[in-house]
Amino acid sequence: MIVGAGFAGYRTAKELSRKARGKADITLLNPTDYFLYLPLLPQVAAGILEPRRVTVSLSDTLPRVRLVLGEADGIDLDGRTVHYTDPEGGRGTLGYDRLVLAAGSVNKLLPIPGVAEHAHGFRGLPEALYLRDHVTRQVELAAAADDPETCAARCTFVVVGAGYTGTEVAAQGQLFTDAQVRRHPLRQGMRPRWILLDVAERVLPELDPHLSRTADRTLRERGVEVRMGTSVKEATPEGVLLTDGEFVATRSLVWCVGVRPDPLAESLGLPMERGRLLVDPNLQVPGRPEVFACGDAAAVPDLENPGQYTPMTAQHAWRQGRTAALNVAASLGAGVRRPYEHRDLGFVVDLGGAKAAANPLGIPLSGLAAGAVTRGYHLAAMPGNRVRVAADWLLDAVLPRQAVQLGLVRSWSVPLDTASPEVARVPGRPQEQHKADARSGPGAATERETAPGHGTTERGAAARREPDGPGDPLEEAAEAAEAERADAPESTDVGSAGEAVIAEAKARETAERESPERESVRWGSPEWQSPEEEPPGLAPQDRSPAPAGNPPGPEPARNQPGPEPARNQPGPEPARNQPGGEPAKNQPAAEPASNQPGGEPGQAPGPVKRTDADPAEGDS
Repeated sequence: MIVGAGFAGYRTAKELSRKARGKADITLLNPTDYFLYLPLLPQVAAGILEPRRVTVSLSDTLPRVRLVLGEADGIDLDGRTVHYTDPEGGRGTLGYDRLVLAAGSVNKLLPIPGVAEHAHGFRGLPEALYLRDHVTRQVELAAAADDPETCAARCTFVVVGAGYTGTEVAAQGQLFTDAQVRRHPLRQGMRPRWILLDVAERVLPELDPHLSRTADRTLRERGVEVRMGTSVKEATPEGVLLTDGEFVATRSLVWCVGVRPDPLAESLGLPMERGRLLVDPNLQVPGRPEVFACGDAAAVPDLENPGQYTPMTAQHAWRQGRTAALNVAASLGAGVRRPYEHRDLGFVVDLGGAKAAANPLGIPLSGLAAGAVTRGYHLAAMPGNRVRVAADWLLDAVLPRQAVQLGLVRSWSVPLDTASPEVARVPGRPQEQHKADARSGPGAATERETAPGHGTTERGAAARREPDGPGDPLEEAAEAAEAERADAPESTDVGSAGEAVIAEAKARETAERESPERESVRWGSPEWQSPEEEPPGLAPQDRSPAPAGNPPGPEPARNQPGPEPARNQPGPEPARNQPGGEPAKNQPAAEPASNQPGGEPGQAPGPVKRTDADPAEGDS
């Protein structure tokens, strides 16, 4: 059982399946069905690569591994089981003989006022897609702004953290916005402003000084303001207050301070080292020989530097995954255990365009040579999509980038404090279902199902299979008419029997429409008990009865324009093309309003708390 499909988890699954050759049942639990190649994520945010280029299908590249989509939310070490929640809110349990914990890491938060509300991280594909849309939108809005101060604020982008990720985001972002402004100049003749902050003394403090100097020089030549020894003191909707006392007006705060281990490791109650699970050199948890850990979730002793632990980098995670696979196989009698040992092969930093910084095997490189080595390294390290990535690089070199905002990821769906940066938050997710409205479309959850204790669990699913209460009179009349017609002899003529059935159905329908009791059901809210108290904007012809079996909830579904019900709701008149004009059986429920943010089928969208700095902009 492998938890997580990052660099460590993916390599473990790949090596273990190759070594087992079908003699072991290997299960991989991951929230997504792809492996994300994180080093190229800044190029996705800059519009160089399409999102699918940096994702590798788990099912296609791991054919002998069983993939289970879900997020682990609890591990029973004594019972040897892992509890998880799937993308639709269903809960499940998986057993194991050997467990490899490779849950990875999440955004690192600091106790700075306003950061969690107004900053966005850069750890997953949804965050990269949001940043690309957000940057494009800010430049477009700045070009249309008449106020110079508003234009300057929208064109200012603050990146906190001058490590590997922050440096590449700032470098790629400056090129991206400069290209936009060249094609569509700002009215005030301004240029986008990128600021890179860090409390460290130099850029890339954890890497070689040569890489640091090369990156710093390239950023400054490109126009990026590099401020070392400075960080954010407070974040507000209008900008950020720096530790040196300066207030920078901005609508964009990118948080690249670092990462912290996934909180799942802390929930085990085992010895930890700064949030990472302590393991021995063989990647086994002391006292739990059946549990292995690797990657960012594990504190692995660094045998090259006694007394220290290997840093949380993709290079170490990839190598530790292979060692974990070999040691798991050895614990099952195939091979011998071996400790994790490594040799530094150097690092590469892509600075956009033809610029890069690299020191392969300790040889310092810069310029075109470093750029070629950097891209060659990424192509060799990627477990798939090499041709597609190379094709996108070639197209970017000869064609201008498409600066368009797709609007697929909104600000509230990628919060900084999420425990799953690889999954965008969507309305109606299981943890938010108790806030969802009543039924708003075919197959949506009812109000009773969205109450606490229900949702999409097995109990909630069983409740949805039970009747919701007394049947709708119109549906009962239609069923009665259908039954009487079915019992009558087949004939192309309706005849007197058919006319009687139709007349009875129409009479019931008219009585139901005029019934005072029906009015209270029609408006569906204690405040709306009669047509005289109808909500404003509801025309008399829109007073159609509620669809059969779908009683309206206590209030209209959120995110719909105005308080009126969804348009195009089928009224009580008979459906067309029915013999004799009798009411249609199984009349469909009202369709949800268009452009309503939907979740999975069977879930009503929950409320959306906006944190917009500018309502016209649409994100914080």
